[in-house]
Amino acid sequence: MGQTEDRLPDRPGGDDPGRGRRLGIDVGTVRIGVATSDPDAILATPVETVRRDRTDKHVKRLARLVGELDVVEVVVGLPRTLAERTGPSAVDAIAVADTLAARIAPIPVRLADERLTTVTAQRALREAGIKAKGQKAMIDQAAAVGILQTWLDQRRAILADRAGAADA
Repeated sequence: MGQTEDRLPDRPGGDDPGRGRRLGIDVGTVRIGVATSDPDAILATPVETVRRDRTDKHVKRLARLVGELDVVEVVVGLPRTLAERTGPSAVDAIAVADTLAARIAPIPVRLADERLTTVTAQRALREAGIKAKGQKAMIDQAAAVGILQTWLDQRRAILADRAGAADA
């Protein structure tokens, strides 16, 4: 378990797969929110909420989505604590990410810092007038959108910096 506790979020751009759709995943204990990007990796949009179960059917569904959407990279939210620690939720997200990675290899599965994405998603839905009762599945998808959109924005900035440095 020591290795899991040492896992840090990945940074976009290292071995970037180039153009193509990305899948964003917000792992929860009951539901998994899923989002995807357009092929140019500019905008994240919600896809669906996948129900968790004990038999890993959720991983099969995620792997199917990777194939159906022709995904080139998967970004799983890593819910580290504000004190930069890896708690039970992060250990769970890492386990789902690793299981999915084994199933969809060689498509890369990245871990992205997702602190506060669920809180931000809840606030946005509340401000949009969506009642708490109907929010649960939407919150998971909105959190996945937040995770993926942050990744896409960071990726775009890193790639633009590289292009600027190459031109200099």
